[in-house]
Amino acid sequence: MAKQLWNKGFEPDQIIENFTVGNDRDLDMRLARYDVQGSVAHIKMLESIGLLTKDELDELLPALEEIAESIERGEFKIEEGIEDVHSQVEFLLTAKLGDVGKKIHSGRSRNDQVLVDLKLFFREELKNMAAAVDRLFRRLQQLSEEHKDKLMPGYTHLQVAMPSSFGLWFGAYAESLTDDMQMLLAAYNISNQNPLGSAAGYGSSFPLDRELTTKLLCFSDLHYNVVAAQMSRGKTEKAVAAAVAAVASTLGHLAMDVCMWMCSNFGFVKFPDELTTGSSIMPHKKNPDVFEIMRGKCNRLQSLPNELTILTANLPLGYNRDLQLMKDIMFPATTDLISCLDMAEYMLSHIEVKNGILDDPRYDYIFTVEDVNKMVLQGVPFRDAYRNVGMSVQDGTYSPSREVRHTHIGSIGNPANDRIAAKMQSLLSKFE
Repeated sequence: MAKQLWNKGFEPDQIIENFTVGNDRDLDMRLARYDVQGSVAHIKMLESIGLLTKDELDELLPALEEIAESIERGEFKIEEGIEDVHSQVEFLLTAKLGDVGKKIHSGRSRNDQVLVDLKLFFREELKNMAAAVDRLFRRLQQLSEEHKDKLMPGYTHLQVAMPSSFGLWFGAYAESLTDDMQMLLAAYNISNQNPLGSAAGYGSSFPLDRELTTKLLCFSDLHYNVVAAQMSRGKTEKAVAAAVAAVASTLGHLAMDVCMWMCSNFGFVKFPDELTTGSSIMPHKKNPDVFEIMRGKCNRLQSLPNELTILTANLPLGYNRDLQLMKDIMFPATTDLISCLDMAEYMLSHIEVKNGILDDPRYDYIFTVEDVNKMVLQGVPFRDAYRNVGMSVQDGTYSPSREVRHTHIGSIGNPANDRIAAKMQSLLSKFE
């Protein structure tokens, strides 16, 4: 028999209960620590406005601390018949303290309780994702510096185009991650606002001190308007999803590049045999399965904003139970992204880069732009220089100088990794 806190003397059909709850109990386990944090702040506020006595607060705080410790030890569970994590915490308090435990819910609804748990959860997950992005960023920067003088072909339309370098390739993905960090920071700032006290979305007749709970939970600001606070459910998830998708886009492109560069037709990079997989019938195969799985996961993660948009597109104002389904979408996504970021960093710590790629005659024409520019620097008009080199290519007399002289900021000879590192550090410092 279910133990709903909102029980009014009747029980819903068990089929209805199973359908509406679904796997929410399992997902709620990731919110447990945040539910306790929110409850601690809430009861301190209740005591400050006279809805709890000092003695009652002194009973409740140690009991909540015991629950928090059980969560950290991995012993906490949502019992059979209890609907969600919020109910479980309150039932444990009531079982231990009696009527005092029932007072913990005064001045809040399960709606703002879920909201504050999710805000705290996403805030922490965004910091974890930012840390994982930074780990990969540092690896890419290290590789960019280590291989900045090793040339490789640059492509447009997947055709050999101009000289590039491994320094530029690694460094490009590092700087792209700074753009993604901007997205993570924006989602963090949206998540870092306190909805507690909005109750069911229309406030409370209790004289709640919402600024106190904001301070106690270390939120940077309030969702002031109580209706706007409830409207942030879905909007916050969309912001997080957009940030996750941005990081996944960068990482998915990197995974594709590695798959291509590992191909024997390119052979630009390789990994130790134990980091590749084989074939059941072809003894020579060393497959990039890690990066293929990474590419696939990142492609799925890029669908998150669209999935949430479709889920919430036609919902009316206020809370609707559809919103519960977002947890099933978002919770695995943050785990998958961090896993992919850390796997990419691990794999790249073992990458081996080929030397002397552009010495191969197949890349002779990659130097045509360099030779055109060399003639222009000697005073030949650009159109004439372009035509002269083009004609030599057409008649088969072109012979490359194989000289690459790039000095401007962000180019082969000056990748500006120190400036990019400063950009990333500035963003990281804004995560409180």
